[in-house]
Amino acid sequence: MELVKITELLKDAEKGGYGVGAFSARNTFLIEYVLRGASKRKSPVIVQISANEFNWFQVTAKEFADRFFEIYGKYEGKVALHLDHTRDLEIIKAAIDAGFNSVMIDASQKSFEENVALTKETVLYAHERNVEVEAELGRIGATDKIETDNDESLYTVPEEAKEFVERTGVDTLAVSIGTAHGVYPVKNPKIDLDRLARIRKQVAIPLVLHGGSGLPPETVQKAITISGGGVSKINIATDLEQAFLNSLHCERKLNSEIWQMDPAALTKAGEAVQAVVEDKMVNFVKSAGKL
Repeated sequence: MELVKITELLKDAEKGGYGVGAFSARNTFLIEYVLRGASKRKSPVIVQISANEFNWFQVTAKEFADRFFEIYGKYEGKVALHLDHTRDLEIIKAAIDAGFNSVMIDASQKSFEENVALTKETVLYAHERNVEVEAELGRIGATDKIETDNDESLYTVPEEAKEFVERTGVDTLAVSIGTAHGVYPVKNPKIDLDRLARIRKQVAIPLVLHGGSGLPPETVQKAITISGGGVSKINIATDLEQAFLNSLHCERKLNSEIWQMDPAALTKAGEAVQAVVEDKMVNFVKSAGKL
């Protein structure tokens, strides 16, 4: 695979009317099955993990990146390695040193001015090292507290999005329009597509939809294909982890514990995750065959 900038993947996706799945592998073992699925479906892909996931699964940025770079060349396609929700600039620096070519600074819990200041600082540091930056405006809640700590959501204000992007120079923007991280308490959460359309009119950079797991495909496709271009990066994590754990018939385990499990059982679980990845590419974000 070729390691490419996220904005390259996302701008192509916006022009083509599809999305790019950003899959949180959770642990180093599953990175390969995300890459396999993308290669098989001839789809661009983003492999990612968040700072909270480092803690939950006890894996470091370097361990995750080392495993990614060990195997990604075995497969065909285009890929980006992204650090998801992170509040600490030191963790971001460690991920950049490890080889991540995109990072997310999440200062959405802070005031608008504080968010601008921390995002701008991150952008300056990352851009000097040829690394792109995602930020969040508004607040995307969480039902599982794995990727983020906050269960409250605050919708993105379109006019603020314009000012935020202009002042920070950020490359991609995660917007809050009704999605959440984790398992949705309702079958089809209400997504504010009108707000998304108004944000798009104000902002030219690629937009990101967090909380993609559990959303109906038609909802995601509406968010991708709104007039003028909608979201082009769609984050998916919980669906992968559930497929993995259901196959193993076990509770969540640490990264180091997973590598000690029965290889045959792990292979089967990895294949279950690959099947989810492929399904998302074919039926969810419609990126299959877009290389």
